[in-house]
Amino acid sequence: MFEPAHILISRTDNIGDVVLTLPIASYLKQRYPALKIGFLCRSYAAPVVRCCEAIDYVIESDKLDDPAAYFAQSGIDTILFSKPDRKLAAAAKKARIAHRIGTSHKLYNWLYCNHLVHFTRVKSDLHEAQLNFKLLQPMGLGFMPTLAAIPPLYRLRAPAMPAVRSVLRQDQFNLILHVKSNGNAREWPITHFTELARLLGADPDVRVWLTGSASEGAWVDAHAAELVQMPHVTNVCGHFTLDALTAFIDAADGIVVGSTGPAHMAAALGSRTLGLYPPRRPMHPGRWAPLGTRVQVLCQAAECDGCKDAATCSCMTQITPAMVLQVIQNWRRDDAARTALDPIR
Repeated sequence: MFEPAHILISRTDNIGDVVLTLPIASYLKQRYPALKIGFLCRSYAAPVVRCCEAIDYVIESDKLDDPAAYFAQSGIDTILFSKPDRKLAAAAKKARIAHRIGTSHKLYNWLYCNHLVHFTRVKSDLHEAQLNFKLLQPMGLGFMPTLAAIPPLYRLRAPAMPAVRSVLRQDQFNLILHVKSNGNAREWPITHFTELARLLGADPDVRVWLTGSASEGAWVDAHAAELVQMPHVTNVCGHFTLDALTAFIDAADGIVVGSTGPAHMAAALGSRTLGLYPPRRPMHPGRWAPLGTRVQVLCQAAECDGCKDAATCSCMTQITPAMVLQVIQNWRRDDAARTALDPIR
């Protein structure tokens, strides 16, 4: 057991994984107010990490030419590898970082980490955000938050970007549809997104925004011409940097999204989030659902017959546009009720 003075949290994979690691930083800050906390991540995820008020600084792993040299002069006394990384673990040992925390299921961690934590992620019943707290055990911290305790620990604040926020229609309900997942999740069919947008078009007060990368936007243009040609739909895929997308999500009225980074960004920001998930472990909501105070998830109760293979799985197809529309209409009714109670708002 030890008390860190300067810790580096290393999570060098996708944006959703990174966001779900942020709560341990906030918890450590609560436990040790004087603790200096750095976060090591890939460049593309760095903008959202910089939005976390619990993080003192961010290091971009793909810009770190000599990790061992950096670690040796950094003053870091503890490195926590939330995502195993052989190269970085070896560099931490070479730099003689006093405390190097990793999971025991990677054999190289036995060589390079001097604090091993024994658990398996794939078979666990815990959520990914909870599993990260197990890595604090070598410090003598056995705290395991409930799912309801996670959202206040994000401490994510969207950057102030008036120009980005001004894109949204102030007199309409601005709904984001994040239609792709960069290949990281089972996706809701594009035909379902198209039908949902068509149904939403019956309400003149709803504006639909399609978000994603530039390549995803090109894919939507090529495969969903009907969707992008609807007069109330605007394709802004590839138009935003990650920090701008963060501000855009924060300013919108809600987002419909699969199991991908923007789902967790939206949840952490406190935005209305509807996540669309398959029931198959370990992709199911129990492991990867967005965690927030205004989050809902649609998921079939049981796996379909073809669930083992994305090509034959029908679980996402069984989430119908009508089901999603019902959730959005409930959001709209909630807004109307609040306006009736407070018309000046």
